[in-house]
Amino acid sequence: MGTNLVFIHNKIMIHLMFISLICITSCYSQQPYDISNCFSNETHPGSRYTCNISTRETCKTFLVYRANQNFKTISQISNLFNKTTNEILQINNLTSSSQILKQGKEVLIPIECTCSEQFYQAEFSYKVLENSTTFSNIACEVFEGLVKHLTLSDENQSQLQGNEPKIDDVLHVPLRCSCPKKNVSNLKRVIKYFATYPLIQGDNFDILIKKFGFSLDDFLEANQLQSTFSSIFPNTIVLIPLRDENGSIKIFDIPDSPSPPPNFLPTNPFVTHGSTQPSNLYISGPIIGFVLIIITLIASGFYMKKLRKSDVVIDSFNPKITSNSNSLYSPMRASTTSCLSPDFLVGIKYCLLNYHIEEIEKATNFFSDMNKIGDFVYKGLINDIEVMVKRLRFEDTSEVIDLHSRINHINIVNLIGVCYGEGDVISWSYLVFELPKNGCLRDCLINLDPCNSLSWLRRTQIAFDIATCLYYLHYCSFPSYAHMNVNSRNIFVTENWRGKLADVGGVSNNLLHGIVSQKVDIFAFGVVLLELISGRENLDGKLMKDCVGFLLGEGSEGGGCFEGLRSFVDPNLKEYSLPEALCLCFLAKDCVKDDPLLRPSMDDIMKVLAKMV
Repeated sequence: MGTNLVFIHNKIMIHLMFISLICITSCYSQQPYDISNCFSNETHPGSRYTCNISTRETCKTFLVYRANQNFKTISQISNLFNKTTNEILQINNLTSSSQILKQGKEVLIPIECTCSEQFYQAEFSYKVLENSTTFSNIACEVFEGLVKHLTLSDENQSQLQGNEPKIDDVLHVPLRCSCPKKNVSNLKRVIKYFATYPLIQGDNFDILIKKFGFSLDDFLEANQLQSTFSSIFPNTIVLIPLRDENGSIKIFDIPDSPSPPPNFLPTNPFVTHGSTQPSNLYISGPIIGFVLIIITLIASGFYMKKLRKSDVVIDSFNPKITSNSNSLYSPMRASTTSCLSPDFLVGIKYCLLNYHIEEIEKATNFFSDMNKIGDFVYKGLINDIEVMVKRLRFEDTSEVIDLHSRINHINIVNLIGVCYGEGDVISWSYLVFELPKNGCLRDCLINLDPCNSLSWLRRTQIAFDIATCLYYLHYCSFPSYAHMNVNSRNIFVTENWRGKLADVGGVSNNLLHGIVSQKVDIFAFGVVLLELISGRENLDGKLMKDCVGFLLGEGSEGGGCFEGLRSFVDPNLKEYSLPEALCLCFLAKDCVKDDPLLRPSMDDIMKVLAKMV
């Protein structure tokens, strides 16, 4: 009898322990991790966090927001989230609501998370401003991916009848959030909050643990990740499990990464060159300060009085052009009706020449087909110096100029000047770029002149130059960008056989939708690698198929992949490194994989190419 009682007692204890374990693991309101970014046009599990609508559960929790150029103070961030400045200051241990925060400074925002229509959400309203008039801009830039653009569009569908928002429209903004379950609040290892956190480039498990002090098991379970071998990606959202064991929640500061070594990513120095010919000065970029404005006014007066005496131009890509040589300056003045918007004169950082439409027409032979080198792109001569002229819509001009004022890299084709159409052509603008001496890469690859053909060393150097440029756009600019149109016709070759990337004006802001757009650049770079190796253009994907084929041993009888490689390499290459060629082929094969998440990063690519130059 006693034995049976002991057995029953043990059985009950085991059962209670099992129930306790279930309760402990159920303290999380687990939500699936969505690997797609804010700009994705597809809905995935985790795009919105689900809840049990019957419970109408509500909780107080937090989200993380990063200071940026539009919301750079606690006062501005508080207004965005309809919070008092004192509340935000106290939680983040700050003292001044007007102090300019460092770009990317993480700020904890207290929110109320409610279960509404089967989804957890923190509800806010947003009045549309002039610089953010699309659902994508508002969701992914203003609110930094805390809500996906499809969600924002769906939530405001009836109000806007399927249209994009207009200035002064008031939108309903349901930010992602989640609540932990409350039925085990007396347990020791209870999660008190789930903070909504937007991942950025460089975030990983170790950094997040140092920032918030959670356990890895808690994090994996909260986001339904299987193990530490699971991947998390920049520009996506995760839930941070917080216990509040010490009575406060805070983000521990992580030291910034060390700066790259000198000359690792060279940028363009600003060099001034004198000229005896007058030119108009175009100014754009952020205000440096009141002093510079005064200097500009003084300089303008001096300029009007001494029109033929002196001028300033930024021409860092043409170091050989001095005051004694031919200049891009023109003696023709711009018309007084030139459409220079005062909005462009925001500050003094980036200087462009302002050309007259007659100068552009003369330079391009009135936009003749003989001068056409691409869609709406023409080559021309201004004062005997070759330039590229790109036609674009008037309303797109300021965006392209603003972008070029933010990025400064030696492997990006330099923007020299701008021209606004007049009269009947007022809707068009023309941007004037440098034209590197050896033209585009595609033309260089089909050039059969043995004296000017691309050697193997030159090809690997060009590959490294373009990789360096893409690395700069992806990782070293703020916000980060993706080019989205890398190809051999948008890569130009200088007199010294170095590569420069053109058409940068069409890049995509990559701060919050980087993983997808970056992988587009990686794929395109892989195609360029294959063209550099083979000399052929990738038509209908045949180049990629041939490469993958010989790497798998297809189409070669007895010679293996080396025999296939020899037949794949450009026959104009008389000397090349067989191991390097094979290495680049494998790298290119990885870059053009169908699954974007399996493609390498520009960081990985740089490490491979750096060993070849």
